[in-house]
Amino acid sequence: MITMESNYCRIVNESLSGERDVDENTLAAVAVLSEKLERLRKIDPDFSDVEFSPYIDSLVSQRRTVTSVV
Repeated sequence: MITMESNYCRIVNESLSGERDVDENTLAAVAVLSEKLERLRKIDPDFSDVEFSPYIDSLVSQRRTVTSVV
């Protein structure tokens, strides 16, 4: 399980750093990590203020813009 989570983190990290293209795998990894964060927030209110960096929002927005233009 930890291996899968680290793979999601690796995919997002590589996309943010430009080592890999932002593709469906990147967006899927962001979606999985978002779901995990939401579950964590529900379990423990101490995590209610934890958010992704603005870079993640920008990454996802850029990909959606490119996809809708094509």
